Amino acid sequence: MTTSSGQPAGAAITTGARHKRGPDPDHPSHRWWVLGVIGLAQLMVVLDATIVNIALPSAQADLGFSDGNRQWIVTAYALAFGSLLLLGGRVADLIGRKRVFLIGLVGFALASALGGMASNFGMLVSARALQGVFGAMLAPAALSLLTTTFTEPKERAKAFGIYGAIAGAGGAVGLLLGGILTEYLDWRWCLYVNLIIAVIAFAGAVRLLQPGAPADRPKLDVPGTILVSAGLFCIVYGFSNAETHAWSSFQTWGFLVAGAILVAAFAWWQTRAEHPLLPLRVILDRDRGASFLAMFISGAGMFGVFLFLTYYLQQSLHYTPVKTGLAFLPMVAVMVVVSVITTNNLVPRFGAKPIVPTGMGLGAAAMVWLTALDLTSSYVPHVLFPLMVMGLGMGLIFAPGMSLATSGVAAHDAGVASAMVNTSQQVGGSIGTALLNTLATSAATSYLVGKQPTPAVQAQAQLESYSTAYWWSAGFFLVGLLVTVVLYRRGAPQIHPVDEDAAPAVHM
Repeated sequence: MTTSSGQPAGAAITTGARHKRGPDPDHPSHRWWVLGVIGLAQLMVVLDATIVNIALPSAQADLGFSDGNRQWIVTAYALAFGSLLLLGGRVADLIGRKRVFLIGLVGFALASALGGMASNFGMLVSARALQGVFGAMLAPAALSLLTTTFTEPKERAKAFGIYGAIAGAGGAVGLLLGGILTEYLDWRWCLYVNLIIAVIAFAGAVRLLQPGAPADRPKLDVPGTILVSAGLFCIVYGFSNAETHAWSSFQTWGFLVAGAILVAAFAWWQTRAEHPLLPLRVILDRDRGASFLAMFISGAGMFGVFLFLTYYLQQSLHYTPVKTGLAFLPMVAVMVVVSVITTNNLVPRFGAKPIVPTGMGLGAAAMVWLTALDLTSSYVPHVLFPLMVMGLGMGLIFAPGMSLATSGVAAHDAGVASAMVNTSQQVGGSIGTALLNTLATSAATSYLVGKQPTPAVQAQAQLESYSTAYWWSAGFFLVGLLVTVVLYRRGAPQIHPVDEDAAPAVHM
């Protein structure tokens, strides 16, 4: 039995045997319902990063924790999520993507409920860390399900266009939803809302996703898991510490050095492990490697919009949380439309080489445009247009980046390849946040030297900090332009059917 794309039937959803119960996943309409379920789960994970930021001031006032501790509400999630993604992806390959998807979905929802019920700072931080743990299972399982469900090139392009738009727009949706829930209900609903999303996604997943796991399950690479999880933890923790400690502090550079050594040791071990956690065949392909780097760099640069523009709109232009969220919606709309057009029409015809670098260039241009914002700027001429340019650029980056990062990967590697996409974006975002925060704070401090800290001077210092962040974000995107121009192959990507019966590829 084969699919419409000529692939072995077992490759369409899982590498295991097909089960009779449930709808036929080869039927086109059922595949699109599967996309809806996967998209809901991805939206829950992505919007959580920004929806909690909007709720943070209210949560701090309610629970009474200090300014110095509030960063851990964000960092606890990033540490667990970023350091465990590769493990989550490989576990999905080993025991079955549906099973891991459901475990991650339920666990994420319960951790969200625990956070919503938090009565003190420690309980909220613990809940956020648990969200990160289960998110590290859910995110790669969702993307690998998408990869193995849509194998026909045209359908795959459309599916990844929609998925990329969800992934890119989730942050902005979180800002709007967080503003509405915080302003009209309570900050705790920014966590409780995940229960509603999870119930809908769980019902669809139980009905639509096919069970199964690889018949020949390789052993888990325990040394590799320890090395990469510890390495990513140290890197994310080190950059997070840069927000509150000097770069010369051991708590900053010590963790960064340790993280680099551990990741290098992990790369060396993967060339020798019998069952590597991250087979080098997954990342050594030029298009996939370029896509991972594109997701890393754009993840770092995007926070220049979501983080600092949010502060600018609320603190400089005095927008409410709801109005701030609404201000981002045009960017989301452009991103969604461009993502679908890009993966359906542009990449199949021209390939990623002219498309993704163009997106990087537009991202840089939007950031430079934002450096002109001041206290007299208004929304339509000064904020809306650069946001729409940013939406255009992100639409050209995210959807083709995610699609090519998992294109041509054997089904038994789909989970770990999907985890690499999420790891690249998450670690990039964490590093970008820390770097931009540190640089922005330094710029504001330098501006205030020798000046009276009047309200007008302090407001101008904030503008200097935002402008510095935008300039550095523009630099990130320019680096991304150069990297993707060099690494992506010319021409339309060639998507080859995966032969599940073929001998395993050599690690190198």
